[in-house]
Amino acid sequence: MKTYLTAALLLLPLSLFAADPWVVYEGGNGPGKGKHIVLISGDEEYRSEEALPQLGKTLARRHGFKCTVLFPIDPATGAINPDISNIPGTEALANADLMILALRFRDLPDEQMKPIVDYIESGKPIIGMRTATHAFNIKEGKKYSKYTWTNGSKDYEKGFGRQVLGETWVSHWGNHGSQSTRGLIAKGQEQHPILRGIKDGDIWGPTDVYEAHPGGDSVPLVMGQIVSGMKFDDPPAKYESGKQNRNEPMMPVAWTKSYKGASGKTARIFCTTMGAATDLEAEGTRRMLVNATYWSLGMEDKITKDLNVELVGEYKPTKFGFGGYVKGVRVESHLLK
Repeated sequence: MKTYLTAALLLLPLSLFAADPWVVYEGGNGPGKGKHIVLISGDEEYRSEEALPQLGKTLARRHGFKCTVLFPIDPATGAINPDISNIPGTEALANADLMILALRFRDLPDEQMKPIVDYIESGKPIIGMRTATHAFNIKEGKKYSKYTWTNGSKDYEKGFGRQVLGETWVSHWGNHGSQSTRGLIAKGQEQHPILRGIKDGDIWGPTDVYEAHPGGDSVPLVMGQIVSGMKFDDPPAKYESGKQNRNEPMMPVAWTKSYKGASGKTARIFCTTMGAATDLEAEGTRRMLVNATYWSLGMEDKITKDLNVELVGEYKPTKFGFGGYVKGVRVESHLLK
């Protein structure tokens, strides 16, 4: 069997193999031509290792952005392993125009963390997805521990999540695994560029609403209505006697913010607590992320209500859950064919 497999692999074109443990979608003609986006995956639960390649393909193929997607890699096997804090290739951020993060509790080696920190403090834009609010769990005493989600120091309280994105991990607001999220446009934000082409209910995902009280100059754009079930057209969750009515108040699931880095420059920030791989099956959720990409880069004048957010290739995301990632997947499986 191994002999036949090796022979079959030798017949495949070299373009189907990644020379490095990351993938690059070169982009081309389109509004994004000349802009470089680095998307960094690495969470154990929500399949960012599947979501970010699809988002990168969409931004490259449909809009012209060059997209580099990084993955957590098992150094022993070379396969993608979201349970490991090892993400090679972060030096790509040195020439990035936008960083998109979908990390959870990472404790990266200093040499991998440094390019991320340099980017955070550069004043360039950042998009955080789902668990990016608690992206880092860096051991106390390490060089970059101030970015950890539990940082108790007053000058950088709650680390990257609270300081940069506006919020850290608080709790689940909906019932995890049995109640999904429907996005409703926040009052007064109907004309925001990120929401062009989006109406109430277009944004949906089977992941639940997070509790979030974004601080600083955060502006909520989308509120998360807790849905009673796991289908997009299920009714809103009803009040249960003796329990808090969690649709009153609703929590924001997408907001904008600014962050002034050590460089003295101020970055545009977009954060959404949606963004699991399964959330990207909804056209409205993809549209929000594509529109947010344009906005983050100061290209809001290019956002139209009908920007192309069609999926690229076959996309059958794995259901979220701990230990549920597909074992043995290598980065070359995400190359554009």
